[in-house]
Amino acid sequence: MRIAIISRNKNLYSTRRLIEAGEAKGHEMHVLDPLRCYMNINAKEPEIHMRGKELPQFDAVIPRIGASITFYGTAVLRQFEMMGTYPLNESVAISRSRDKLRSLQLLSRKGIGLPVTGFASKPNDIPDLIDMVGGAPLVIKLLEGTQGIGVVLAETRKAAESVIEAFMGLNAHFMVQEYIKEAGGADLRCFVIGDKVIAAMKRQAKPGEFRSNLHRGGSATLVKLSPAERSTAVKAAKTMGLNVAGVDLLRSNHGPLVMEVNSSPGLEGIETATDKDVAAQIISFIEKTAQFHKTRTKGRG
Repeated sequence: MRIAIISRNKNLYSTRRLIEAGEAKGHEMHVLDPLRCYMNINAKEPEIHMRGKELPQFDAVIPRIGASITFYGTAVLRQFEMMGTYPLNESVAISRSRDKLRSLQLLSRKGIGLPVTGFASKPNDIPDLIDMVGGAPLVIKLLEGTQGIGVVLAETRKAAESVIEAFMGLNAHFMVQEYIKEAGGADLRCFVIGDKVIAAMKRQAKPGEFRSNLHRGGSATLVKLSPAERSTAVKAAKTMGLNVAGVDLLRSNHGPLVMEVNSSPGLEGIETATDKDVAAQIISFIEKTAQFHKTRTKGRG
């Protein structure tokens, strides 16, 4: 198969591992920088060009689209879908998961466990907003933040009011969530492929920090999931419409709670913690499922 990887950097661990896994199985792997792609959008023969030449037809495309280029990256992926290329994750599913508020509303509609979340736009809503999520301590998250950036733990009501007022003063979009104290600064990253959790790790925040992101100095260890945690992770990925996803869960006194569903989960942390060849399993999934023009949205949405 001829497989494209949409990635800005072919030397990133995840991109490199996917190339290695694909080539090991005899596939022709190509890395395409989405920002260097440009499109001919027409009714008969949609095309993608790069460096003055039309790209050949690909059998499958693996999107590794960074949050900062979601708009253009998904436009390129949508063009591949219109040309009949099989996408590992569809453009509409990626867009859905990247919108934090929309994704939580979709998960809520399916009855999937979530931290109690509030969203508002006016300063006079602040007192009720804080009460809505159970009062302080609470977590305040910028909707545009990634890798723990723009996430604040407000330990007192006064601190929460100050942070919310500051974010509102900057016209920033944010949400407030209940703080799950019993999680102890840890979360679970469940790596879902298809209808299975194929690997999972526990991420623990460093001392004095409540964010468990590995980019922020958190540590990762192998973890055994409960049946409820596996079921929740798979259901969350399917609700987003993602074939491959990193689902982040919190262990709470009332069951697993979904924090986020990531459409481009990194491979380094999960492969290191679990000693599993996740990249090879992604390629195997593509081999089993890839078909020409096999997309639910046909490039729409």
